[in-house]
Amino acid sequence: MFLTCNQTVTKELVSWMRGHESSVFSISVHASGRYAITTSSDTAQLWDLDTFQRKRKLNIRQSVGIQKVFFLPLSNTILSCFKDNSIFAWECDTLFCKYQLPAPPESSSIIYKVFAVTRDGRILAAGGKSNHLHLWCLEATQLFRIIQMPTKVRAIRHLEFLPDSFDAGSNQVLGVLSQDGIMRFINVQTCKLLFEIGSLDEGISTSVISPHGRYIASIMENGSLNIYSVQALTQEINKPPPPLVKVIEDLPKNKLNASDVKMMVPSGRIQRPTKSRDSKIQTRILKQDLTGTFENKENELSDGLNKKRLQILLKGYGEYPTKYRMFIWRALLQLPENHTAFSSLIDKGIHEAFINLQKQYPIKSRKLLRVLQRTLSALAHWSAIFSDTPYLPLLAFPFVKLFQNNQLICFEVVATLIINWCQHWFEYFPNPPINILSIIENILAFHDKELLQHFIAHDITSQLYAWPLLETVFSEVLTREEWLKLFDNVFSNHPSFLLMTVVAYNICSRAPLLNCTLKDDFEYFFHHRNNLDINVVIREVYHLMETTPAHIHPDNVLDVFVALTKGQYPIFNQYPKFIVDYQTQERERIRKDELDYLRERQAVEDMHAEVDQQRIKDEAWYQKQELLRKAEETRREMLLQEEEKMMQQRKRLAAVKRELKIKELYLQDAARRRFLKLQQDQREMELQRLDDEIERKVQMRDQEIATTTKDLEMRQLELESQKRLYEKNLTRHQEAIAKEIKEDADAYRRKVDLEEHMFHKLIETGQTQSRKTQKIIEENLAKAEQACLNTDWQIQNLHRQKCNDLQRNEGYREVANLLRKNRRKESEVLNAMMEEEAKKWKEAEEKGFHLRSEKKASALSDESRKWFLQQEMSAALEHAENPCNKAEVLQLQNERVTLSSLPRTSELNDISDMDSSTQISLNRKTREWDSMEQNLIKKVRNLRQRLTEQARERCRTPHLLAT
Repeated sequence: MFLTCNQTVTKELVSWMRGHESSVFSISVHASGRYAITTSSDTAQLWDLDTFQRKRKLNIRQSVGIQKVFFLPLSNTILSCFKDNSIFAWECDTLFCKYQLPAPPESSSIIYKVFAVTRDGRILAAGGKSNHLHLWCLEATQLFRIIQMPTKVRAIRHLEFLPDSFDAGSNQVLGVLSQDGIMRFINVQTCKLLFEIGSLDEGISTSVISPHGRYIASIMENGSLNIYSVQALTQEINKPPPPLVKVIEDLPKNKLNASDVKMMVPSGRIQRPTKSRDSKIQTRILKQDLTGTFENKENELSDGLNKKRLQILLKGYGEYPTKYRMFIWRALLQLPENHTAFSSLIDKGIHEAFINLQKQYPIKSRKLLRVLQRTLSALAHWSAIFSDTPYLPLLAFPFVKLFQNNQLICFEVVATLIINWCQHWFEYFPNPPINILSIIENILAFHDKELLQHFIAHDITSQLYAWPLLETVFSEVLTREEWLKLFDNVFSNHPSFLLMTVVAYNICSRAPLLNCTLKDDFEYFFHHRNNLDINVVIREVYHLMETTPAHIHPDNVLDVFVALTKGQYPIFNQYPKFIVDYQTQERERIRKDELDYLRERQAVEDMHAEVDQQRIKDEAWYQKQELLRKAEETRREMLLQEEEKMMQQRKRLAAVKRELKIKELYLQDAARRRFLKLQQDQREMELQRLDDEIERKVQMRDQEIATTTKDLEMRQLELESQKRLYEKNLTRHQEAIAKEIKEDADAYRRKVDLEEHMFHKLIETGQTQSRKTQKIIEENLAKAEQACLNTDWQIQNLHRQKCNDLQRNEGYREVANLLRKNRRKESEVLNAMMEEEAKKWKEAEEKGFHLRSEKKASALSDESRKWFLQQEMSAALEHAENPCNKAEVLQLQNERVTLSSLPRTSELNDISDMDSSTQISLNRKTREWDSMEQNLIKKVRNLRQRLTEQARERCRTPHLLAT
């Protein structure tokens, strides 16, 4: 819930006041207008209306509840009433509890619902759902009277005291609105029913009484608004008191003689006459002359007051009573209270000359500023001169501050002051009133020539020592009490009294003024408060009024007091009209020039605005895109934050639940701990299971690599075993061939020996020597051939061993190079695994490209190898046709060397370091090498068979030759 404060003239919103959670049903404003209290069912809040900020807040228990909180009139006390009938009084500034009303007696105990306080703040009336009224004396803090309403009254809905101008705020009549819609007015002292409004057929829903107690406004239950005149309702009750002067005989107008007028006046002091049993007034008949009668009529004021008697009272006490001062001032000034005329001035709004009044006169209180602005605007609408009068705010401000709650009286007081006490002030406008200042200077020269000479010697004119006092009506140099006391005397005397006061103030301050020599000191003196007794100044004023000669007395210049006319205010034109008109024309011309300038500036600003608008649109588009992006990021962050908050809330909820579980299930603490331990073990098992899974995957990878390595090793072992088996079979075959050759050679030798023996036996001639020589040559030839074959075999074996060693060395180097490359690749792969996914894909692409290049290179190598093998096969076939071709043997030896360069099992111990692509390539090369080896074995077998056949043919050749 919130409250709004609006300005009544401009209808503008002034401020928002927030803080209530439930509806506000009561608002109470302090008499100064600075503070306000708003009340709801659960809280009451104190607001500062100058800043519209909350100062204090009253919180209570919901079971108690607040009935009403309000300010007591004419005091700084706050009264708070609660639903349990407890009533407390608090100090407004410190909120210190001053007192508490005791509980009412149980016999007449009621629940208070409605309250009312007299204007002097001494009596509190409380009522509720009962026909009883409780009257509390707040000074004695006790219940002094209980009033029982008629039996028709069952509940009281509203209470309000009827104000009276003559009871000094101690209101005696209380209005009581009951449940039947009838508002009864009773006298709380005599407990008598005075009058009532409303009826059973036309009941009252709510009612309010005007501040002066003249009218009662009521909203009826049927929706209509009725306004009652209190004067008509109390016509029989409040009859005016009997006159102090009674006309015994009313003579015709044509027989008006001083000796024939008979009137009754009381003797001695002014007393209210007492009534006798026969209701006749004891009087005394006096004869007075006609002039005295007219003088008395002039002194007679409204409301039954007499100006002469008020002056006597003023001279006796020095001031009027505080309670009746405003009433006396209104009577002395004879204010007409023209509501219609004043409303027409107010309806014209704030005058353009005072729109920016707060800049020139900054006032802390906004209410006071608004009242001052309205009063000055009404004066400016009344007469055009006041819109250009620079000192008018200074002149009106003290009266505005005094009558801020009644703007009509404030305006009429200031207007009356201007008409009577500011006579001839505007004849030299816009300059100060030289004529009035000259009168003051003449009076000062007559009564204190030394002081005037001191002013002249230091170039101090009347505009410095008199005009500041007049334009501020002494409000800058006097306190509030001194100022009120001074104007009690000013309003009670001739308008010249104010000018005499200026002279008296200077004369009474002659001692400090004679000590001043600087102009700044004089200015400070007449614009600030000084240590001066206002009673001495007032006595000096009366002395000056009596002792001043007639030729310099202001009475000769100033007219007597003239009150404002009723109905309409008089025309005020006592000023040089042509000057005001000229200033008005100049202001209008300046206003038009300013409007033209503003119009041109507006056009330029519109052009700039269009350019800026286009630029703003472009920037807005980019900003919108940026905002959309940021909004997306923000929403993602919000989602994350919400999830985090949800997690935190769940955690907090879980913590609260755990705490409740600990408190409620204390006996099952051990089981809960075991359960928590089980959860912890499960989490550890899950973590361990995850670690085992990771380790298992690592082991599986190692096992796959080791399996591949073992497969390669087994394949190498198979190759070695096949090689050894081939070598063993080759050796066995060679031995068998050698044995067979030896047996054949032995058989052949035996056969040859037998044939030679037989041939020698047949030929016993001289051929014995030739046969022996031939035999020796043949034996030597056989031995040489055998030695040649053995030497060739040994050379081949040594060459084969050397080639095998070279091939193994080259194989070792190649395998070592491959292992180093594989290790480097593995390190690169491991590093790449820890990098980002993009780098992994990049490396995978590079490796794919490398693999394709390797495949191409391998394909080229395969083609070259095939071509090489084909060339070698063709060479081998040519050699088969020509067994003595040594190039074939050399080529075969090279192929053996190439075959022996294959990696052995012992050389593949680090095969696990290779990656999968390298392993696949190695397996492919291994298969190719196996096929090459099989081809070479076949070639060797074929070559050896051919060599064996050739050897056999060589062994037959000597026999054939011999044959």
